[in-house]
Amino acid sequence: MAWFRVPRRMLCAAAEAAAAPVPVPSSRWEKLKASKAGVWCRGLFSDYKEACREIVVGAWERPLKASVYATLVGGAYACFHTKPDRPSFEAALLGRSNQLCLLSPWIRSGAADGHVQTLVKLHNEGRLRLASLGLLTLVYRADYDPDAALYEARCSDLSVPWRELPERVLDVGFVGRWWILDSKMKDYDVNEAEFKHLPAHMQVASAPGVQEVERSERLHGEAWTAPAVEEDEEEDEEEETRVADGDIKAAGGQQTHT
Repeated sequence: MAWFRVPRRMLCAAAEAAAAPVPVPSSRWEKLKASKAGVWCRGLFSDYKEACREIVVGAWERPLKASVYATLVGGAYACFHTKPDRPSFEAALLGRSNQLCLLSPWIRSGAADGHVQTLVKLHNEGRLRLASLGLLTLVYRADYDPDAALYEARCSDLSVPWRELPERVLDVGFVGRWWILDSKMKDYDVNEAEFKHLPAHMQVASAPGVQEVERSERLHGEAWTAPAVEEDEEEDEEEETRVADGDIKAAGGQQTHT
């Protein structure tokens, strides 16, 4: 790339400036420009100017390659600035723990509850560590609290080797999220142990399709509508009403005659 040539040009410019005869300066500005610092600054500015020009020319000649590089650099910059930190992890852990506390132990998911309880236990013991890797953050467990004064905790020869780090990783923070914690909290209000005695095809619940949803909505709407009465039934009801009224009048007339 163009910026790799900058150190070489700086050295060449310094060598050329040292070999060239130095004119006698006539003013303070000329003295400053003719000094070693002035020559170095002018050479550095010239090198950066040439490097920027080559970058612009290269981007104009190869726009696809320049777009890929710009996308990679922009993505890395965004990942670096959205990388979560320790306060973010503690807030996320506290929020997930509160969500589980609102549920009965018989309803909570065993995987979610076990993972959160493990993290809370390690946090209370001071054994949670966070390692920033530039674009992401790793949360892993340690054997001792950093303030412990035990010999095993202070001796560097007894420290955990780096090859065991993948086995100790508990979460990965990337683009503002804690991915393992979020995946463990999926369906946290469903206790899988309640359905383990069911057949395999009944343990998996699938989302309803469009037709099933429309049918359920139609049945729900029909449940709130009044039943339609046919004309024959209405005529029968009117005839029964007239007969009943006639019987009542007849009974009333007999009582009056008596």
